[in-house]
Amino acid sequence: MGVVSYQTENFLAIAPNRLFKAYADGANFFPKVIPIIKSIEIIEGNGGAGTIQKFTFVGDGGVTYVKHKIEALDQDTLTYNFSIIEGDLIKGALEKISSENKIVASPDGGSIWKTTATYHFNSDVVIPEDKLNEAKEKSTAMFKAVEAYLLANPDAY
Repeated sequence: MGVVSYQTENFLAIAPNRLFKAYADGANFFPKVIPIIKSIEIIEGNGGAGTIQKFTFVGDGGVTYVKHKIEALDQDTLTYNFSIIEGDLIKGALEKISSENKIVASPDGGSIWKTTATYHFNSDVVIPEDKLNEAKEKSTAMFKAVEAYLLANPDAY
């Protein structure tokens, strides 16, 4: 089995607790903020660790759905870890994608969202650098959309 990981840091002008609350309410929050997310439904669980959610996408880009399992959700440590365990994104050689996330305060009163993404393969696979960069860019675009929404809606979360 092959494993490929990368780390990113996104700097956001949103206080850590507010940012965490928005992400923790992802089933309600993300469809309002990320245009390609059509809906998120809870398949199993209560929204905390162990919960499995189905993300349905609008259909452009070849990915129609993924199942997302919350591995850890801790407001005290501002950690949010999840795995993508099923869906169009992980077919063939890819077993799952795990994401470990931690929010820390930045010196300017905002947040630093630290992520380690790990791709778990059923066999030894080499991911081209441009594909990893594309994944990082999509992640950064999502964070910027979240930041823009929260800045434009100061009473949200």
